[in-house]
Amino acid sequence: MTVRELCRTLIVDDEMLIRQGIKHYINWEHEGFMIVGEASNGQEALELIEATKPHIIITDIVMPIMDGDELTRIVKERYPQTEIIILSSFGEFDYVRSTFQSGVVDYILKPKLNADGLLKALKTAASRIPAYQKMDHRVTGNLPIGQIIDKLISGYEVDYDPDVVAQAFPFSHYCLIGVDLRNRQTRNSAEFQTSIKEKMAEAFQNRLGQAVHEPLNVDENIIGYLINMKNLPEVIELAGQLSQSIPGVSLALTEEFADLSLLGNIYKDGLIKLLDYRFYFPEQSFFMKQDLPDLPPKPENFNLDWFTEELKRKHFDSAFLYLQDHVTALSTWYTMDVFEYKAFFGNIIFNITILLSNMKYDVTDLENAKYSYFRSIDEAPSAKATVELMNRFIEEVKRCIFSVQDEPEDVNMKNLMEYIGERYAEPLTLTGVAKHFHFNPSYLSSYFSTHNKEGFIEYLNRVRIEEATKLLLQGTESISEISGMVGYSDHSYFCKVFKKIKGLSPSQYKRKQRLR
Repeated sequence: MTVRELCRTLIVDDEMLIRQGIKHYINWEHEGFMIVGEASNGQEALELIEATKPHIIITDIVMPIMDGDELTRIVKERYPQTEIIILSSFGEFDYVRSTFQSGVVDYILKPKLNADGLLKALKTAASRIPAYQKMDHRVTGNLPIGQIIDKLISGYEVDYDPDVVAQAFPFSHYCLIGVDLRNRQTRNSAEFQTSIKEKMAEAFQNRLGQAVHEPLNVDENIIGYLINMKNLPEVIELAGQLSQSIPGVSLALTEEFADLSLLGNIYKDGLIKLLDYRFYFPEQSFFMKQDLPDLPPKPENFNLDWFTEELKRKHFDSAFLYLQDHVTALSTWYTMDVFEYKAFFGNIIFNITILLSNMKYDVTDLENAKYSYFRSIDEAPSAKATVELMNRFIEEVKRCIFSVQDEPEDVNMKNLMEYIGERYAEPLTLTGVAKHFHFNPSYLSSYFSTHNKEGFIEYLNRVRIEEATKLLLQGTESISEISGMVGYSDHSYFCKVFKKIKGLSPSQYKRKQRLR
């Protein structure tokens, strides 16, 4: 029997969003790794290490209670065979240097963290673990059927004995059934879980004819069974009855499959995804693939540049209406990964708070509430609850905005911006605009910079380039034509300004948007 041992990895970071991001960067089992736990500081990590026995630890450098420097030193003293990868920011070189002296294998800058860099560091770390490299991946003898199932579920590649499987599972087809307790307040109650297991086992035993069942050792808040059966409709009927008899939880049943080696994939891509759909359909208690509603068209990518520009121009109604429409579309796209869905809301809250601060609004209350919103979104049990949190945040934003708008406006600045917004395609100059508004050109230059945090030319260029991006995405005019349409007589100068503001040339920007 051949088993491919996965390299056990522990993630340590006090930022929940960073931990979640790392977990979703790569296909861990496919690459030969598995996450055995996560901790928010070094002290929590030490408590997990003895239980999980990780080969590799990925740890942040700056954390409360116990930082990554101290954690590295203790781990290398107690578990010298464990390899450590450090996460750091640009300004933490002294800390990183200290950990290298303790024997870390690599470090990754958080701002540059991506899938390729993470995977490269993991493989480097794995190559330095003698015990892992020399491990005998050949297992002799026949594993009990329970262990075969556990290894398949965990992502191992198991070359099992067909006779052992045939003896345990005499029927031709399988399916998985699971109950999700993750969003139930009493999910950690051992008594509650035991009662569900007993109810399900009794139902399988007494009400299924030609079928056998085997429990799955999976997430502590998911109760799952492998059903080997001859009659799928009989299992479907029983699953529906069970879902009605266990209030407050969701139950899912996968499609049938004939090859037991597919068990790991069916669990991850079948059962878990079905249970995750409860996030989008909180009122539904029983999920099967064939009963799901038709999936609407995939929502278009959120245009953060346009949204940001509307906020900067104080077109708040149009910006928030666009956000609301996009959120509505996202919430109907029920196959979207729940983490990705929630991450969108966290990013919007972060961007709005930073932008309003740059616009000189008093965002003290928003800043204080920001991390509370992050935590609440991460814990939200449904898309509906997540949207409600976003709506509550937007109401706070509007109060912040309107408290300023109730004060006398700078009419001159408003008129200047409206004038530029309406005539950006014309050959505007500082002198010409100053003459129109009866200002001295040097006074206008100083006045504009003081009230806008951006000079006249910089602001005009940004307005023109934002309009150019919209025309590029429409794809009906050439780049040289677009440069003239937004007010540039010199095509090469247009390309230079475009790249300075967007980081890409017009042609590169256009190709990138088409690939999305």
